[in-house]
Amino acid sequence: MKKLIHGLFCLSLVSFAHAQSPQQGMHLNSQEYLEYEGVNVMLAHDFYPEGHQGGVGVIMQGQRVATNGDLRLEPTPGQWQPIPKVGKRVVDASKQEISVRMQYPDSSIDRKGFNPVIYPDLHFTYNIRVLPVGKSFEIIVDLDKPLPDEWIGKVGFNFELFPGILFGKSYLMDKQFGIFPRQANDAMYKDADGNWQESAMAKGNKLTVAPESDLQRMTIENKNGNGLMLIDGRGKHSNGWFVVRSLVAAGATKNAIRWLVTPHAVDGWKSDPVIQVSQVGYHPRQQKIAVIELDQNDSARSSVSLVRLGENGNGETVLSNVPNEWGKFLRYRYLQFDFSKVQEPGMYVIRYGRIQTEPFQIGTDVYKQDVWQPTLEYFLPVQMCHMKVNDRYRVWHGWCHMDDARMAPIDSNHFDGYIQGHSTLTTFKSGQTVPGLNRGAWHDAGDFDLRVESQAETVLGLVLAYEEFGVKYDNTSVDQFNQVVEIGVPDGKPDILEQVEHGLLSIVGSYKSLGRFYRGIIEPSIRQYTVLGDAANITDNKYFDSSKSKTTAIGLPGAPDDRWVFTEDNPGRALEAAAALAAASRVMKGYNDTLSKQCLAIAEEVWNNTKEKFPMQRVGLAVELLTTTKDKKYADFLVANTSMLASHIERIGWVVSRTMHLIDDTNYKQQITDAVKKYYASIQQAGKKTPYGVPYEPNIWGAGWGIQNFGFRQYFLIANFPEIFPDNYMLDALNFVLGCHPGSNTSSFVSGVGSRSMITAYGFNRADWSYIPGGIASGTALIRPDFPELLNWPFLWQQGEYVLGGGTTDYLFLVLAADHLLNKK
Repeated sequence: MKKLIHGLFCLSLVSFAHAQSPQQGMHLNSQEYLEYEGVNVMLAHDFYPEGHQGGVGVIMQGQRVATNGDLRLEPTPGQWQPIPKVGKRVVDASKQEISVRMQYPDSSIDRKGFNPVIYPDLHFTYNIRVLPVGKSFEIIVDLDKPLPDEWIGKVGFNFELFPGILFGKSYLMDKQFGIFPRQANDAMYKDADGNWQESAMAKGNKLTVAPESDLQRMTIENKNGNGLMLIDGRGKHSNGWFVVRSLVAAGATKNAIRWLVTPHAVDGWKSDPVIQVSQVGYHPRQQKIAVIELDQNDSARSSVSLVRLGENGNGETVLSNVPNEWGKFLRYRYLQFDFSKVQEPGMYVIRYGRIQTEPFQIGTDVYKQDVWQPTLEYFLPVQMCHMKVNDRYRVWHGWCHMDDARMAPIDSNHFDGYIQGHSTLTTFKSGQTVPGLNRGAWHDAGDFDLRVESQAETVLGLVLAYEEFGVKYDNTSVDQFNQVVEIGVPDGKPDILEQVEHGLLSIVGSYKSLGRFYRGIIEPSIRQYTVLGDAANITDNKYFDSSKSKTTAIGLPGAPDDRWVFTEDNPGRALEAAAALAAASRVMKGYNDTLSKQCLAIAEEVWNNTKEKFPMQRVGLAVELLTTTKDKKYADFLVANTSMLASHIERIGWVVSRTMHLIDDTNYKQQITDAVKKYYASIQQAGKKTPYGVPYEPNIWGAGWGIQNFGFRQYFLIANFPEIFPDNYMLDALNFVLGCHPGSNTSSFVSGVGSRSMITAYGFNRADWSYIPGGIASGTALIRPDFPELLNWPFLWQQGEYVLGGGTTDYLFLVLAADHLLNKK
């Protein structure tokens, strides 16, 4: 979002920030937020209210405690409800004030089908301001004009409190008091519009949050005297937060909302040092660098020690020295401890002052067991749709979506990015059941829809892993006839091939039925889409009989609850899916010959249907068809587009690198090699920008998937250009995912892998605060401008969600690649 910043303003702001000392109270710093000791107050650095980031936010002593301070139209809004449009953000250094212009409605929130929102006929604009008052800060909301009478009692200022650190803590509201409950307990009532709302936990004029905790204590006082409400947002939405709310009074404009907020700042507080390492460990021959994260005001330095653990509980210090100063990144200072020369196998910890890591191993078999296997033998089977998945005494889910799928309504703008245009693009009419869609596929993410690109990416990643590393691992039974999976029961077939086959049954089956690839298959209602738990409960698993009542409520037998299948005219996505089929035809040969032939036939049909069109998008399919058929026409296509390939080498270098031994053309090889050299130089420069050794630009979404995809691609560049690419960037990417990443939460992003991992994650069992072994979370995200965060909270998809596609197979491949390269040396 744009900011009003000019050269003189920047100079005055920096000068002022340096002139201030934390002891003088809350003040504006050079990062454009308010600060006092360990307290930070942001305004509109982020705007992602659905993900609990935006508006006024507060960080206290290294923990984000509050966010989304803004005017809302509901007491506890959920994901698909109106939000305002963000305007200009202004920082006034002379007043020490930050403000942002806001407007209802935000008609752009439709986002071409992503979470469409129905906005009421309400139009108003306002400013939110935050400014320091001693050790406190004020939140002020000024409306341009009074609200319409019919909206009095409905529009209010909401401020969300993070629940994960409040359970069991107390609150005081004037003469009322209580405990923040672990589950929503308050009674529901119907408001004047007939909507269910949750009764307030307390009402008053001054709220104190967690008075017993110096680290969390915060008071909120309504200076207008028209009251505060404390509401549990989980009463309506499982992923809700606690909400502090004040209503906008009739006739109010200037100072319509005026709060005084006092977060307790601990004198002299500094964040504890954090030692960041791979929670799994290291191969003796790989580079081994631990990263130590320090508070920016922490000038003390201790020695750092690598300790090998012994049988008697005493450790042997095998290396000790002063860590190297790396410098500043985000809000922290970083040190590095290089222990690459230590190669003796064993279990180790690293100690810095009083801080010690979890144990990790050094050994040649570090990546051979319990690292990639959970993804293959747990996560992928658990995500399998149209199956019953058994795991010893446990049933992960029953038979689900056996009634897939009805053709989506035309001219429909559905949620989560699904759009059906003026035609179904098939012979099926809207509402008709399309046969062949109730076999195969994996649930896409923490929800249950099936996206063709996720299916295709998963298939391709598994194929490449099988071909590169010959993985014959078998610890799961897959019975496609009875549609039953047994985890922990080998059946004599490679698990990877069984998973590839499962994905193909959906992609190929739908193509045969529809005459094209589907865009995706998704629940028809929000109620079904947001189901947590067993997917068998989402539909009745019986095809809807359109001759019977269409008014049967969802959730009752005979209801029109079958998922919808969407189609689209998207050549790029079709080419991506076809590339996966062309690759899969190779590994299915001799395993499922019929499926192998069908895959190749469809891939060639898609190629012919896009002839001479979309050259950049055809590259992946050309490479896979060339690898599969060795037909010279695919090599000719690549050679004819050599300059285009070279100019996009950072995007497709890993793909075309696999053709260097298949294409005998000197100019082609030279141009690709020259481009790869330039790309490597850019990676070197980007890798120097962070202490983690990999190109990494923090964003509102966790970076884990992107970094593991970078590592996945690096393998092919290493394998095909070994004279150019070393293995350290690929291995650093793996270390990042396994725990060597910024922030105080050093968990491995891979659930159940490593000494410490994401065991509260955004899977379909998130309501149980649980996890799926081998699922890979999105990981550490950025609270702009400079705070890395990975919360222990199951409902933040941008930090904790699992996804299919590269989000799964890139990791599995990356671990196998590390084991292969390091043990081949």
